[in-house]
Amino acid sequence: MAKKKLSDSLVKELAEEVKEWGSMKQTGVSLKHMMNFGGSSKNLLISAQFVHKELPIRIARRVIELENLPYGLSSKNAVLQVRDWYLDSFRDLRSYPEIKDKNDDLKFTQMVKMIKVRHNNVVPMMALGVKQLKKERPQFDYKDLKEVHQFLDRFYLSRIGIRMLIGQHVALHDPNPLPNCVGYIHTKMSPLEVVRDASEDARSICLREYGSAPEVNIYGDPNLTFPYVPSHLHMMVFELVKNSARAVQERFMDSDDDAPPIRIIVAGMLALIQISDEGGGIPRSGLPKIFTYLYSTAENPLDEDFTTTGAATACTMAGYGYGIPISRLYARYFGGDLQILSMEGYGTDAFLHLLRLGDSQEPLP
Repeated sequence: MAKKKLSDSLVKELAEEVKEWGSMKQTGVSLKHMMNFGGSSKNLLISAQFVHKELPIRIARRVIELENLPYGLSSKNAVLQVRDWYLDSFRDLRSYPEIKDKNDDLKFTQMVKMIKVRHNNVVPMMALGVKQLKKERPQFDYKDLKEVHQFLDRFYLSRIGIRMLIGQHVALHDPNPLPNCVGYIHTKMSPLEVVRDASEDARSICLREYGSAPEVNIYGDPNLTFPYVPSHLHMMVFELVKNSARAVQERFMDSDDDAPPIRIIVAGMLALIQISDEGGGIPRSGLPKIFTYLYSTAENPLDEDFTTTGAATACTMAGYGYGIPISRLYARYFGGDLQILSMEGYGTDAFLHLLRLGDSQEPLP
């Protein structure tokens, strides 16, 4: 049986509650503010109360948007599945009573941990929904779908914030935190160390796919540290190095020449990470599309069975077309940015800017 719109398939009271909470003002937080939640039972309780009030607002906004997408995207089965995940999470949060003490906080923390797991496959599921739209309307060029791109930017930026709030709150309850860590945030993160780990992970994927992988040469100050979220930086560098490794590997796989190494420079004072490859570059016709969600130089690995299995397969080398635009959103979440420069026939340079101070407020869509 086909799923229906929220207003048709659910009781009027729930639809009105979603609308009410979706109209409330969101409250952005900074990296520094998130760090202040750690350190005491009182702060943990304040964190729980903030998350309990803030998450339904952000989630309700996404439910409303998912209901009103252009070109019939809201009616695609994959998008309806995502909508239902958000709706279930809204129900769970709104049905949870006021948090008054440590016991309430611990139970609430377990609940939001399950909400985070529920939303694990949102990105590939939305990618499948967009793929269904493209299949239905093959005449659409990426320029024709500006509204879809703008929605996806807002949607994924909001998702980053939601997962950061949940993840930070849950991690604050870790009985054995890592040294210099406040929840997800490492107060003395070594960007060089994170870049090295992410590069090795990307090379491992390349080795699995192609049987070999280009070397990665990393330059920078090993003593440089600053507060940041290591998992965010790891994700961004992993995606960028993965793209570079694929480009180099495919360019040189049938060549007698040795594949040139990927070069990464970590410039400490600027908190700038440059990733350079000689993988042949991006075609000029593709450059305007690299930050959209409808472009990939690789075959899309998703199929219709994903909606029934509901689980992501093993990490693929490429194909969603989401790695670069989502990496830029992760950079922008804490006030940074990602820029791509490419010379067709030679290679590509990615410049990842990070904001070191942590004073930037979340950009709330």
